[in-house]
Amino acid sequence: MSSSLPSALSRRGFLAAAGTVAAGIVQSAAAAPTIPTPTIDFEPIQSPETEPPGDLKPLPLEPGKRIGYAIVGIGHLTMEAIVPAFAKTQYSKITALVTGDRAKGLQLARALGLPGTAVYDYAGFERLADQADVDAVYVVLPNSMHLEYTQRAARIGKHVLCEKPMATSVADCQQMIDACERAKKLLMIAYRQQYEPNNLALGKLMRDGRLGTVKQIVACNSQNEANTAQWRHRRALAGGGSLPDVGIYCLNASRFLSGEEPTEVMAQLYSTPNDPRFREIEETVHFQLRYPSGLMAQCSSSYGAHLSRFLRVNGSKGWAEMSPAFSYGGLKLKGSSLVDGHETAFEPSIREVDQFMREIDHMSACIATGTPPHTGGAEGLQDQKIITAIYRAAETGRTVAIEQPKQPTRAPGFAA
Repeated sequence: MSSSLPSALSRRGFLAAAGTVAAGIVQSAAAAPTIPTPTIDFEPIQSPETEPPGDLKPLPLEPGKRIGYAIVGIGHLTMEAIVPAFAKTQYSKITALVTGDRAKGLQLARALGLPGTAVYDYAGFERLADQADVDAVYVVLPNSMHLEYTQRAARIGKHVLCEKPMATSVADCQQMIDACERAKKLLMIAYRQQYEPNNLALGKLMRDGRLGTVKQIVACNSQNEANTAQWRHRRALAGGGSLPDVGIYCLNASRFLSGEEPTEVMAQLYSTPNDPRFREIEETVHFQLRYPSGLMAQCSSSYGAHLSRFLRVNGSKGWAEMSPAFSYGGLKLKGSSLVDGHETAFEPSIREVDQFMREIDHMSACIATGTPPHTGGAEGLQDQKIITAIYRAAETGRTVAIEQPKQPTRAPGFAA
């Protein structure tokens, strides 16, 4: 991250580049696997300076050619975000449901136009092998169950898209990777922010040297959890508290935005005494990651603080931030940089997209083309190694070294 702004880039040029950074992100995304689809040609409406000639509007794949998914788990995330996202996809469709509540499953199946035979219980999961229009499963279950259902899916010949965190231990993550490799099936971890345009634009600004040498990343993700009956408050199911659930966003952002891997970590945990919400899990985590370039990432997460989600990058020549960050929508990038000796603010106009739709269609394109997904199992495994190191650092009060991956953890394609 040591490159600097080109001297020939004027303030006007910098603002223009920052203001149109979304166009660059579209081009970067196009480098990721795509499925050819028909287009409809429209006459341009805007000026040729802002809209290229040949205004082609891509059509989605016909329903029979889309990649089919069995959604495993019908909880809040499935209903609030994943099901609506499928309605916006270009390459994907829901073809089956797996749930412990058949009445709920049948109700959702009717709304989606699926037959009752496409609703399975957990014991009958393996019957998905006989449903030809199920190409993949999307695992949306408590964290400790990710291993079991990834292994079961791989054994019946289905690709796997799995929610983050990948699992609750390093050993489980490795077993998930091994299971899919043996079955020659793709495994992708649902790191939606790595497919989101504001995050991609921020990464591009950093890599292009628009902020100078990046010195510091500060990130916080907190929410005030109240429902102690929820599975996230049970260590056996969640693997921890705020760290693996919301803190992982801060951790993962510092890794993929910087393009580096942290080498060591310091950390502290805190839970309010006698608060029944935190009998089994931690409330608040503060951790500091050191990167090879000298970059330091200061991160925190909490289950006991008011909703707050922000990320800020500080460089030698500028800063950029998102507040809110990490949310399902409403992200906004802005910043300021020193250009020609003048402080120059920027706030690029970036069209919002459904993050879940973007990641689902990426997985579908990878399945259709046989391409490794951008956020495969190696990405989830490395985060789990770092989470383990964070807990060890907090327990011992010492700086803990982080095991380095032997090869890049992300496949190319979506890097800005």
